[in-house]
Amino acid sequence: MTLNPRRVALLVAANTALAPFAIDAYLPAMAAIAGHIGASIHHTELSLSTFLAGFALGQLVFGPVSDRVGRKPVLLGGLVVFLLASLMITTVGSLGELLAWRFVQALGGGATVVNSAAIVRDCFEGREAAKVMSTMAIIMLMAPLVAPMVGSGLLYLADWWLIFVFLAVYAGFLMWLLGTRLPETRPPGQSASTPAKVLANYASVLRDRRAMGFIAAASMSFAGLFAFITASPFLYLEHFDLTPSLYPLVFGVNVVAMVAANRLNIRLLRWRTPLQNLRLGLGIQLAAGLGLVFMVASGLESLATMVPLIVLFAGTIGLIAPNAITSLLDRFHHMSATAAALQGSLQFSSGALAGVLVGAFEVDSAWPMVATMLGASLLANLGIRLLAGRPERA
Repeated sequence: MTLNPRRVALLVAANTALAPFAIDAYLPAMAAIAGHIGASIHHTELSLSTFLAGFALGQLVFGPVSDRVGRKPVLLGGLVVFLLASLMITTVGSLGELLAWRFVQALGGGATVVNSAAIVRDCFEGREAAKVMSTMAIIMLMAPLVAPMVGSGLLYLADWWLIFVFLAVYAGFLMWLLGTRLPETRPPGQSASTPAKVLANYASVLRDRRAMGFIAAASMSFAGLFAFITASPFLYLEHFDLTPSLYPLVFGVNVVAMVAANRLNIRLLRWRTPLQNLRLGLGIQLAAGLGLVFMVASGLESLATMVPLIVLFAGTIGLIAPNAITSLLDRFHHMSATAAALQGSLQFSSGALAGVLVGAFEVDSAWPMVATMLGASLLANLGIRLLAGRPERA
């Protein structure tokens, strides 16, 4: 393979950053979009869950296609769909139109992002793959830090529609970057899969006890994170009465914590296994979830008490995500994109469900968010301990 680890990390991170930009850039504009389409902010927040559902389906369908025809055709085709749907969103006039085009946009996004982990697995394995994943994640996690700031700036310059024009431009940039800088990484000897074989491959992952432990850990921790992301416009803009200009700053602290946790993960991998780091991150996340529930139950909830615990909860994703996906893909060398597709699909489906639990019932309280975060963290910890077993020594 001619690509060095840093170049792989940069290219794959630029591709993977498409999802956080599509999710986070429009959060500061949620109230403005709600006003434009005549819906409540809680119902408009369901566009997040719709996006996650489409993203999950896109990965599930196009992951096996990537194993069959190659990484680049699926990448570039997904980017075309994402670009066109982003432009169509600028014309919506109702909640139904917004949800429909966000779903189509997410299908394209899922087809592109599902290839990121597979490309890393094509080039590296074991601890080297975990280190590249962590380096990639550090770069990629800058997107959620920058995205709300970009969204606020574009909202100030024009209106919410300019955010989706920006997303279309970013997709066009990725088409040029990946089309000219990324070679095909799919192993040339990898056999094409029939639909029956694809289903059999998915079934083999689902039957693998340890694999399902890694998937449960990644999916449930992600669901807890998206319970917060879905609730954050209401929690910060309405419940705690922050201005749209301050929202990106408070939101961005979470991303700084994720980057710090990723750096810590890279250092710890020198003498600890990925599974050991994964269990450490899940334990910290559970403690943060318990703290959030205590603050709301005791009536002590405020920006000063809630934000540090949310930052701790979100930051542990930097320990959980790269180690979970690396551990999973190491068990499925021969069908890495298919395994990544199933993991990504279940992960984003869990995030969509968490978003529905938080936003669908229009409860003007922090309870739906903190209860979902704690429940998801409990399931993640149970999954890794009951299914994946005890970690081996480094």
